[in-house]
Formats: sequence, structure tokens, C-alpha cells
Amino acid sequence: MRAVVVQRPGTTNPLEVVDVPDPGDPQPGEVRVRLHGSSLNFHDGLVIGDPNTAVGHVPLADGGGVVEAVGAGVTDLAEGDAVFAAFTPEWADGAPTRDAFAATPGIGPPGYAQDVVVVPASHFTLAPHGWSAHEAATLTVAGLTAWRSVIVEGRVKPGDVVLVLGTGGVATFAVQFAKMAGATVVTTSSSEAKLERAKALGADHLVNYREVTDWGRHVADLTGGADLVVELGGSGTLPQSIDAARVGAQISLIGVLDGASGAIHTGSLTMKQLRLHGIVVGSRRHQQDMVRALQDNDIRPVVDRTFGLGDLPTALEYFRTARHVGKVTLSW
Repeated sequence: MRAVVVQRPGTTNPLEVVDVPDPGDPQPGEVRVRLHGSSLNFHDGLVIGDPNTAVGHVPLADGGGVVEAVGAGVTDLAEGDAVFAAFTPEWADGAPTRDAFAATPGIGPPGYAQDVVVVPASHFTLAPHGWSAHEAATLTVAGLTAWRSVIVEGRVKPGDVVLVLGTGGVATFAVQFAKMAGATVVTTSSSEAKLERAKALGADHLVNYREVTDWGRHVADLTGGADLVVELGGSGTLPQSIDAARVGAQISLIGVLDGASGAIHTGSLTMKQLRLHGIVVGSRRHQQDMVRALQDNDIRPVVDRTFGLGDLPTALEYFRTARHVGKVTLSW
């Protein structure tokens, strides 16, 4: 079977398609999944480009496919089920318990840039009915992060104002989940074309941050302040996100695109009595709840472009240009 592996860590051409042994039949508690799709996330580029990544490592945390066989004792998945991967397979329910990615497929263990995996059944969840494998794969990281940010932790309700930064995978899901919950949505971008895509998804107010440089105060003046900010930029955008929030609001801190560290305006956080909540994807229970909501509300992922498995280097190159809206996916 095929796998895309990091064959030359730290070089400009690190990836190679190789033949690897078939993993065989599942053992008790395991499932064998034939993979047909994946999608790209920011951390995938970091893993693939890291000179310390092990030679032969299989990247990609997102994965979608079909169950080919189940081991003894597996009751919630069956042969023929369409499934998608879990980012934190050991997190079934309740509060999060870890602060590192060593157990996440594609970052620590082998990921899903390959044809077949045999793994514990907890690594996969039933996909929404009628979704392709690469569509379902968008839920592993982007979909579930947006769901937990907006619905689980954000507790968005009708009449709330939600500010979503950008138009990437998490952002496009966040717009759709916020509209599903009855919120007024504000979207920011530097591209008028991307803002029009956000409008088509339901965004009520569009802010071009190249033209409106003081966009945080602009959003506050426009809406009276956001009840929830889906903060996808990081330290570089957080000060303006604080400005955009109403008193007592929540900021779901997800992204590090503008830097993983930096000054935080603690005075503004305190005076506005804001809740700053770090979000790292979600649990298996969150995944299952999200799938039901997606099916009940006919929400679909925004897929910008789709590449083949062997075209992963080209897909990564396109992803890094940041020209995409929604997700960049792989299908095979």
C-alpha cells in the first residue's frame, strides 16, 4: 500500500510516496480503515517542515475513509461505515486532560497520508451521511475546533454577535455554526473576494482589515460589541479582538498565525471582564454531537481545492499561499 512519508526532514523537498507493508487484520478493539481523504491544517506544514521529524513519519491528522473490518469487542463501528478521524483519540468526554500533541496521529504517531490504517476504534467516529471522505476529513480539526468554540464553550444563542477572524477552514465552519445558533456574524479579511464568500455563508457584516485598520473598535461601534470572538490570528490580532468584544464577552483563542507569544492587554481584559478560553479541537462526544447538528441543519464544508494523495507537496504549497477559502483537501 502507499504512504506519503517525510523522507528528507529539513530539506525543501521532504516528502516522498513509498510502498509500505499492509497492516493486516484488526486485533480486539481495533478497526481497519481504508482511507480516501484528508485535509490540510497549519500544524501539518510545521511537522513536515521540521528538521527534527523522524525519517519515515506519515503526516496529516485529518482522515476520512471506510471501515473494512472490525476486531472483537468493537460495537460502535461496523464494516462499511464511513468514518473520520479523531484528533485526540483518548479524549472520550469530559474536560481536556493533556497539553501536548504527542499522541495525535500525524504529529506523534503515524497519520493519515496513506491507504490503510489499523488502529483502536476510538481513533474514528461515524461521518455525516452522504459526505465524501475528504469532506468528512475536514471535521477532524477545523470542524470540531469551530464547533467547540462556538457551540460548546461559546454557548452562542439567538441574538448574540459573533466575530470570526478570517476565512480559512475553522472560520468558515464557525460562520455556519454561529448562523445555525441564530447569531449575527461579523467576518474580517483583507480580500473582498473572500469576504463575499463569507457573505454567501451567512455573514452579516464584512470588514476589510486592510481598509479599516482599527477594525476592533469598528466592530464594537458597528454591533455594540461581540459576545464571542473566534480569535484565529494569535498575539498579533488579540488586542483588536479585545477592543471588539463587549463587556463580559468570551474570546476563543485558537490561532497562532500572528505569533505564539506576545503582550496581552491585561488591563482591558480585566476592565471588560472578558473570558479568554484556549481551544484545542474537542472530544469524541463533541464530534458525535457535531455530526448530528451538521445533518440536522444541512451544513457542508467549504472546500477550496482538492488534490490527490501523491500531490501533497503541491497541495501544501498552495495552502501556504493563503489564497484559499475554507479547506484545502486531498482525495484518493
